Amino acid sequence: MGEQNPKTPAGAMARATDAAAEAGDIARAITTFDEHRRRIFGIAYRMLGTVADAEDIVQETWIRWQNTDRADIHEPGAFLATIATRLSINATQSAHARRETYIGPWLPEPVNTDADPALGAERGEALQFAILLMLEKLTPTERAAYILREALDYPYERIGEVIGATVTSARQLVSRARKHLASARKAEVAATEQRRLLEAFLVAAQKGDVTDLERLFAEDVVSYTDGNGVKLAARVPVAGRSRVAKFIAAFSSHFWTGKTIQWVDVNGQPAATLSQDGEVTTVVTLTAGEDGIRQLLWVMSPDKLGHATRVGA
Repeated sequence: MGEQNPKTPAGAMARATDAAAEAGDIARAITTFDEHRRRIFGIAYRMLGTVADAEDIVQETWIRWQNTDRADIHEPGAFLATIATRLSINATQSAHARRETYIGPWLPEPVNTDADPALGAERGEALQFAILLMLEKLTPTERAAYILREALDYPYERIGEVIGATVTSARQLVSRARKHLASARKAEVAATEQRRLLEAFLVAAQKGDVTDLERLFAEDVVSYTDGNGVKLAARVPVAGRSRVAKFIAAFSSHFWTGKTIQWVDVNGQPAATLSQDGEVTTVVTLTAGEDGIRQLLWVMSPDKLGHATRVGA
């Protein structure tokens, strides 16, 4: 039989059938992508450290997925994770280039994890601030290998496939990353202890009590403020128990005035938001070890505060 004449009823029916099939294929593609969207975001966020960059990767991954012949893809989740990881590796260079013009310290963007403690991964690894900051010192492929292994629990064979390396190289990349991150691991304390220390810090900071602050700090404590030039944001890190205590006490008389403090979980750890007139102006959290608070992390850049509270909160 020849082709159907598009002007005949049979031809019109064929066109309708093709359109319905195409619409069904697109609907299935959307459903599948939505099932894996959170994981894609989680990979990209861990690699790049900001929501905007991660969402760009999600969008680009969708475009690749939409334009792919999906008939031969038997593991959509693995396929999408591979695309997202490779795109993120490529994006790290431009992300770091932008940070060269950033005013003051750069910190990862805090993301509320009350509803999703693991942020789309098998485990909540490579998510806390101490780890993300250390990940910044790794090569893009080391970072990717570590995230795939520790957050997604990928076998080394699959990690090698994703990053284009042998199984032996994948093992070596993860091993090197773990060694780099050993110091950050030592700084970890239980969430309950972190919350207790942060509560005690907020009380002492508002009072401007240098002695109480010093009791909470490790000897080599460092305070980092990410403000990108915003008013009241310190543009250089402040280090050392005495210096940090005096620095915090120096702005106690005005910084806390009119602020409302609320508790949230960001990046899988306790944090506090400071709000004024209903608008979040600061997120503060910390890392700590057995010797006390080792890092104070203040995020004040307006561009990084939109995802610190849950939607609808």
